[in-house]
Amino acid sequence: MAAKGNWTKSLFIGLWTVLNFTRKLFFNVIFLVIFVGIIIAITSQEDDQLTVKANSALLLTLNGQLVIEKESVDPFEQFLQDAMGSEPDNPEVLVRDVVKVIENAKQDRRIKALVLDLQGLSGGGLDKLRTVARAINDFKTSEKPVYAIGDYYTKEQYYLASHANHVYLNPMGSLLLDGYGRYGMYFKDFLEKLKVTTHIFRVGTYKSAVEPLIRNDMSEAAKEAERKWLDGYWQQYKEDVAAARGIPLSNFDETLEGLLAKFEQAGGDFANYALQNNWVDALKTREEVRVELTGLVGENEDNHGVNVTNFNTYLKVVNPPLPSINSDIDKVAIVVAKGTILNGNQKAGTIGGDSTARLLRKARLDENVKAVVLQIDSPGGSTLGSEIIRQEVLELKNAGKPVVVSMSTYAASGGYWIAANADRIFASPSTITGSIGVFGMFMTYENSLDYLGIHSDGVGSNELAGFSAVRPLAPEFGQILQRNVETSYGNFLSLVSNARDMTVDEVDDVAQGRVWIGTDALELGLVDELGTLEDAVNAAAEFAALENYDTFYVQRTLSAQELFWKEFFGQAFTFVGKWQFANSDSALINEFKRVLGEFSIFNELNDPMGTYILCLQCQVE
Repeated sequence: MAAKGNWTKSLFIGLWTVLNFTRKLFFNVIFLVIFVGIIIAITSQEDDQLTVKANSALLLTLNGQLVIEKESVDPFEQFLQDAMGSEPDNPEVLVRDVVKVIENAKQDRRIKALVLDLQGLSGGGLDKLRTVARAINDFKTSEKPVYAIGDYYTKEQYYLASHANHVYLNPMGSLLLDGYGRYGMYFKDFLEKLKVTTHIFRVGTYKSAVEPLIRNDMSEAAKEAERKWLDGYWQQYKEDVAAARGIPLSNFDETLEGLLAKFEQAGGDFANYALQNNWVDALKTREEVRVELTGLVGENEDNHGVNVTNFNTYLKVVNPPLPSINSDIDKVAIVVAKGTILNGNQKAGTIGGDSTARLLRKARLDENVKAVVLQIDSPGGSTLGSEIIRQEVLELKNAGKPVVVSMSTYAASGGYWIAANADRIFASPSTITGSIGVFGMFMTYENSLDYLGIHSDGVGSNELAGFSAVRPLAPEFGQILQRNVETSYGNFLSLVSNARDMTVDEVDDVAQGRVWIGTDALELGLVDELGTLEDAVNAAAEFAALENYDTFYVQRTLSAQELFWKEFFGQAFTFVGKWQFANSDSALINEFKRVLGEFSIFNELNDPMGTYILCLQCQVE
């Protein structure tokens, strides 16, 4: 018996020893990864010094989506990505960072040219592209040349490339300007196969956000509305690019038949097609491009073979991590509202009813802030979250601080709800706005569970008890929810009516969930002016009677611990932008991700009453 007890004791001791060793090994490996990463960073600083090279070209490598606010990333995760040379799944580039780099490079005597390497640019909206294009045009006034180089160009990449002095395409490359469209996924049959019961409550002829759940195709009303703003969006793109290249609008191919004819004339070669139609200035190999650039700025022994200063390096030189703010001067504060509006607290890159309202409150309580610009890039979301933010806008106005809205790519549904009460609303000509409509939605799974042999039953103190996603929805409760949606829509109409000095009927005529482009929204009275963020800041300063003032972005205050780790990992690794060319994932995998992404949007919504002012169709492709 004693021998058995000793054996059991030895077994547990052995197991504990193995577990303890494994635990120590795991944490030691993590420590070694961090330590090695820091050593690599230190030893690589000889090549990656934060200096601007003399007589160099600024290599503007934009990798990711242009945004007005980046999604929050954990500092340690960011450090590991940098240490391993990996990229996030959806990289982002701040528009204001790009503009600041180009503006500084224009004045910098060490920078002799600007090179646009746009192969990693994945889009970002016409308004953001315009903002960067304006900076490129301003750079050209310094008489420094701008080169656009690439193996291929998407329409977003080409929009920026068209503003260069020299647009080069690889002889084996391609360029196809395919216009804008909205082709979503529809899940009605899919949900029926899963025996999911979808409960929809909505108001608005054009409120098509829920159509993917209840139809297998787009309704005629949705097609009518979306064709209207998509045609306007495409027309603006064509006019901007034609003006930049000095070519007629007839260069753009509107039909497959027209494209085929030009393609045949070019010998069935996309590169020749681009050259013959004046989309590009020359077809050049990478080596030919390198030789031309070295003739301008000289050679370098790094990976590029050209004397270039990289975008990331230059950004860190001109944009220190902790810029000083003069606290004695009056200020116009900028609060960014970017992403879907959800209830509660959300990280940067998503709008939280509580967290975004807190930023507005922070500006209100800052005695040096005299006016606020609310920059919106959102298709909407939670009704409650939107209303909490709108209430804080009203509190700012009650405190005597004017609020001006600057609409970016989207400011629709909930995005318009939070904008409506501003003293002035600026939109980009291409802003997608309106979509004044309301819907309610949730799913129940009683049939799905029944098919699997799972059932729900019990008793409650009254008929209201037991409401659950695993039980059928009582018809009376459905009527209550529909009535709530109708009341919310009425509140939306009244809100806009009072804010925009329109009658309820006038608002209803342009509402019904319909989406409008910025130019149309101006004519309809939904916005006051077409303009940029800079225009909005100037208007806010004028409202507050400010002559000398600073601007700054209001951000969540980091705790001492958060600030330490952000600075620790942020300074631990310095890396140089890469000379990037074509790189794409499997088309099938990308499509699968897109399907999952579209469906997952519905699961992220968290309004406590299941009521939403959201424009899911406000996407361009």
